[in-house]
Amino acid sequence: MSIIETSQKRPRILIVGGGYVGLYVAMKLQKKVKAHGGIVTVVDPNPYMTYQPFLPEVAGGQIEPRHVVVSHRQHLKHSELVNGRVLSVDHANKKAVIAPVNGEQFELEYTDIVMSAGAVTRTFPISGLAETGIGLKTIEEAVALRNKVAERIESASNMTDPVARKRALTFVVVGGGFAGIETIAELEDMARHLIKLNDRIDEKEARFVLVEAMGRIMPEVTAEQAEWVVEHLRSRGIEVLLNTSLNNAEEGNLELINMADKSPAGEFGADTLIWTAGVMANPMVRSTDFPIEQR
Repeated sequence: MSIIETSQKRPRILIVGGGYVGLYVAMKLQKKVKAHGGIVTVVDPNPYMTYQPFLPEVAGGQIEPRHVVVSHRQHLKHSELVNGRVLSVDHANKKAVIAPVNGEQFELEYTDIVMSAGAVTRTFPISGLAETGIGLKTIEEAVALRNKVAERIESASNMTDPVARKRALTFVVVGGGFAGIETIAELEDMARHLIKLNDRIDEKEARFVLVEAMGRIMPEVTAEQAEWVVEHLRSRGIEVLLNTSLNNAEEGNLELINMADKSPAGEFGADTLIWTAGVMANPMVRSTDFPIEQR
């Protein structure tokens, strides 16, 4: 028995993903579609939309997590909500296979479809990255990151081993886009505040490193603006390593390489590694018959 009526008894607009795009499409259409005898169905594994531009502020403790999520139930009262994932889409026959968070998968017929599954974190096959790194695409990651930074600072204050203490107080962000720049700035601000409250740590012990493979940060802005941001970050004591890439992260021992000639560019330990080096389209789009390109 399906959790919803799956037969095509009335026109259905299926919205894949309840993020920013999916939420607003559903909000604008739900009453109009309902008034004409149809239904708007939103499928998302989460019961809320996350405003992702504010995740760095959540990680830095400037904004409460509840302030960057929007309840689907509260704003989509005239829509049909499915807590699950769309596994595949057969648009030629107007059918989608859905796997609810709880229960068996089922097939759902639709009249029209909106593909708004969004993007996911883009990673590379770097040894140790999956085990030691943390992304910043979800509210859960932002909260976990905030908690980890606070925990590492407090733990470091009780450490007598200089090597372990240095690792605990080293915070690295890989990726110099908007997300990476905001994240390193917010974390540095929060970390220094926490350190000032702890008389067992000297502020000079903390190390903040931004790693960017390109020769500049934030390609979305002008070169002059990007250079100003780099100067500002460095004035705050943040190391900005351009033309540098992460080559290995096994057990928190980070190996960097120079992108120009692939030569070693340094090696050090860090307990906190944040990965913000880009995103890619949700992999589920490849399980459809829509025309897609390689990227």
